[in-house]
Amino acid sequence: MNPHIVPALASAALLLAPGLALAQAAPPPAWAQGRSPEMANSTLAPHAGRLTVTPPDQLPTAQLRVPEGFQVELWAHGLPGARVMVRGPNGTVFVGTRGIGRVYAVREEGNERRVSTFMQGLQQPSGLAIRDGALYISAINRMLRVDNVEQNLSNPQPVDLTSAFNLPEAPHHGWTHIAFGPDGRLYVPRGVPCNICDTDGERYALIASFNPDGTDRRIEARGVRNSVGFDFHPRTGQLWFSNHGRDWAGNDNPSDTLHVNLRRGEHHGFPWCASGWQDPAVSGRLCSEFPPPALILGPHVAPIGTHFYTGTAFPERYRNALFIANRGSWNRERLAGYEVVVVREEEGGRLVQEPFLTGFRDDANQRFLGRPAGVLTMPDGSMLVSDEQNGAIFRISYRR
Repeated sequence: MNPHIVPALASAALLLAPGLALAQAAPPPAWAQGRSPEMANSTLAPHAGRLTVTPPDQLPTAQLRVPEGFQVELWAHGLPGARVMVRGPNGTVFVGTRGIGRVYAVREEGNERRVSTFMQGLQQPSGLAIRDGALYISAINRMLRVDNVEQNLSNPQPVDLTSAFNLPEAPHHGWTHIAFGPDGRLYVPRGVPCNICDTDGERYALIASFNPDGTDRRIEARGVRNSVGFDFHPRTGQLWFSNHGRDWAGNDNPSDTLHVNLRRGEHHGFPWCASGWQDPAVSGRLCSEFPPPALILGPHVAPIGTHFYTGTAFPERYRNALFIANRGSWNRERLAGYEVVVVREEEGGRLVQEPFLTGFRDDANQRFLGRPAGVLTMPDGSMLVSDEQNGAIFRISYRR
């Protein structure tokens, strides 16, 4: 080899090395992006979910608190990652998960309540809906339907509707809640694939609806950063949804919010505005251009299950009230959320929220004992609340 070439090659390699290192360095995960200067060095990170069975004697049942006249008891356990719940016409309660990739089935058999894994190996199947005896399962970019589901618990044969629904493939904020509306359409949110960004508003940051077969897609709400819970008002049929504000803007900004979608396609502010707070990281539009939230829920409380109580067993003040399971914060120095709140409408239409199921959050020691995620009204008027962290479901009833 020509001795004059070797140093030149070595020098070129040295010049290229920094560039190669930059090219090969992976960007931070989506949850870690968009830090404000005041939180640039924060060590906060999402809490790891428990993916193993929690024995009943290790559950926080005795620590849970409900208003006077109510009682709370363990209804089912052994469901790691339990989130959303739906009930089939024959009484089977199906439970979706996120990190563990399973859908569970809970059935009453004589005097026993049996938990089984109905499907597994899915990518974050946290969206479930029931229609005409069929179970719809949303798992990131997939949409499946299991017909006659309660007759096929041991051998489900899902129909793949993925191509028909054509959902985005980005996994971040792709876990979602789905439900059929009073119009018979399937409502499917899609969060942004980032913490804070101005993304494709036709694919992300929205709530869309479809015919049950995936045709006739309509955008019902825009500017929705990440809705993981919604329901339809029992009297008006209006879409009410909770929304997660962005992370890394500070301990108290922005708040998570509750919205009422008053017209199809209404824009609710993201990425420019959240909870009436003008985001300094994004310019171009003002909060005054968007409808204000119906209610400020609190910073980083992480509302998941959002469910109108339609039973008659609870006292009158709770009927048609909205229950929200706040899964709890990670992007805040002091814990917030980790409780179920009830939102009621007072005279004049003003909304107020108050604690309903508490005890999951230990303020003195800044730790949490569980993470409420899903809410479901049962035919007898009792209420089920899932605990994602412990893989348990609690039942709340009222003693007359």
